[in-house]
Amino acid sequence: MREQIESAANKKIKLAASLAQRKHRQKEGRFVAEGVRLVEMVAASDWTIDFALFTPELEQDERGAKLLTSLETKCPVCEVSAPLFKKASGTETPQGILAVVRMNHAELDAFAESDNPFYVVLDGVQDPGNAGTIIRTADAAGADGIIFLTGCVDVFDAKTVRAAMGSLFHIPVVTNVNRAEFLDFTTKKGLKLYATALDDTAKTIYETDLTGGTAVVFGNEGNGVSEELLHASQSVYIPMYGGAESLNVNASAAIVLYEAVRQRHF
Repeated sequence: MREQIESAANKKIKLAASLAQRKHRQKEGRFVAEGVRLVEMVAASDWTIDFALFTPELEQDERGAKLLTSLETKCPVCEVSAPLFKKASGTETPQGILAVVRMNHAELDAFAESDNPFYVVLDGVQDPGNAGTIIRTADAAGADGIIFLTGCVDVFDAKTVRAAMGSLFHIPVVTNVNRAEFLDFTTKKGLKLYATALDDTAKTIYETDLTGGTAVVFGNEGNGVSEELLHASQSVYIPMYGGAESLNVNASAAIVLYEAVRQRHF
């Protein structure tokens, strides 16, 4: 179904614009996926799209026209002018298509059963680009799920969604999990719990067995993993041989995840 919107006072325009703020995303239970590739990926998923906004220029492109046809089977599709689209958009250079999507809240107990699951855990990660990149890497490496502990950046922040490059719609992501709940989950599942940290007990990631049921915790960009989780985990680290003081958290996650891939698949 197609509509035409000509007023900035339209409820759909105002809703899309409001979702740039976390408090409105939480209140509405919705977020924005913007750009051709992201909207293609959410349209191909089982996530619910409330509506999409597009500019006339999009339809002149073959890929854009195909996307609009796909969207019409899932939700109302609304044509708007470029200036009106910019009011709803959260990017400096809009691509002329965005979708307002309902949040899909996974639960710890809803993770699919697996003999040797591998979970990525974020503890206080604050940068949306880091969080989104880790989601994308975890998806590429075949992780079974990602757990955002309480205090992390919002997984539905526009920058996180963009950095995840559509992987948010592929891999189960559980958010706002408190540490006690998470530790109870690891005990019930019989998971080996590792935390990326360099202390007196730390082992290199290359001498760590990642083949069984495993959860690896990656900590805050400045302060690392919380003391509560460090006490409950085996510390692991990535050896460095140059002059760099540390690795970015998303680089660390990529190295650890692909060491798990090497051990599990090769």
